[in-house]
Amino acid sequence: MKYLHLVWASLFRRKTRTALTLVSIIAAFLLFGLLDAVRTSFAQAGQSANGAARLQTGAKLSFIQLLPMSLQAQMTRIDGVKNVTFANWFGGAYQDPHNQVFTFAVAPNYLDIYPEISVSDAERKAFAETRTGALVGEKLAQRYHWKIGDRVPLQSQIFPDRSGSKNWQFDIVGILHSTDKKSSGFHDQMFLLNWKYFDDTTPYNQGQVGWYVTRVVDVNQADRVAKAIDALSVNSDHETRTQTEQAATASWMKQLGDIGLIAGSIMGAVFFTLLLLAGNTMMQAVRERTSEIAVLKTIGFSSRGVMAMVLAESVLLLLLGGLAGLALASAIIPGLSAGSGGMLNLPALGAGSWVLGLVLMALIGVLVGALPAWNAMRLNIVDALAGR
Repeated sequence: MKYLHLVWASLFRRKTRTALTLVSIIAAFLLFGLLDAVRTSFAQAGQSANGAARLQTGAKLSFIQLLPMSLQAQMTRIDGVKNVTFANWFGGAYQDPHNQVFTFAVAPNYLDIYPEISVSDAERKAFAETRTGALVGEKLAQRYHWKIGDRVPLQSQIFPDRSGSKNWQFDIVGILHSTDKKSSGFHDQMFLLNWKYFDDTTPYNQGQVGWYVTRVVDVNQADRVAKAIDALSVNSDHETRTQTEQAATASWMKQLGDIGLIAGSIMGAVFFTLLLLAGNTMMQAVRERTSEIAVLKTIGFSSRGVMAMVLAESVLLLLLGGLAGLALASAIIPGLSAGSGGMLNLPALGAGSWVLGLVLMALIGVLVGALPAWNAMRLNIVDALAGR
């Protein structure tokens, strides 16, 4: 602390260069904070179901494995279960294979499980009575300019009809409105079709279910209910895994790829680039001050003291940018979660993330400052002043 003013002055000797380096460090640790929140979210998902009003039951082996219809009646009889519905993934695309639509074939009572979805009684009746009827999310309808009465063609990426064609036609009979935009915005993007029509039309389903959704009576008993549901199919050819909807989404994503490995690989590339960038900045800064360092040694600063000041300058550079980046991530994460309408449920940066971030700042600071600090320590006064 005694020589902090010297370290600070050296760090901002070239203000533009330091500012640009700080921006890079801020961006790196902002990305670190966001990715660590994603990693933590996936790690925490599924630890406990208590507190969840809904549970999702899928095949234990893989999310593409189907479940028998007979499970619904058995699940309904479990103490603590309020209602059970089911759905199948359809995998629809509109006009272009890249225009993916979240399309699900759902049971007649599907909307009873989701009170945060608003649909008029007339539209629900039309959906129940229209074989090819479909309910579409408000934002989805706005995006493609759909309205009630339109006949919409969708191409399934998975299921053909009995003639072998993957081109399906649906009649829009209602619009889905989310009553809570902060937690149920995903429903504004959904396309729901009648499960019975789907099951009768494709030869690849044959009365099976993609997953079940259970509404529990008491959220504090959700863990017990989840275990009771899974006990129904123990040692069968269709063992299940019941978890919260968030955990189910995380599990589905993990089957597509190792999220932890992906996040770690991205951060490794980012920090390696940061190491080169910050190291180059420190090398240039010390090289420019060769004569000044020689003067410091001439007036009595020890070689180890000079080395310590260069290392302190490097660590300070990383701390300034890193703390700003993590603070920015902490401010952004709640907005991302709220703006996603419940599609993202990122936890706030905890103490563990901050400690890990501080360790990385110190470690990178020492690494990028080690070589220039070593050169400064070994600097010969006579040679440095002669070179001036």
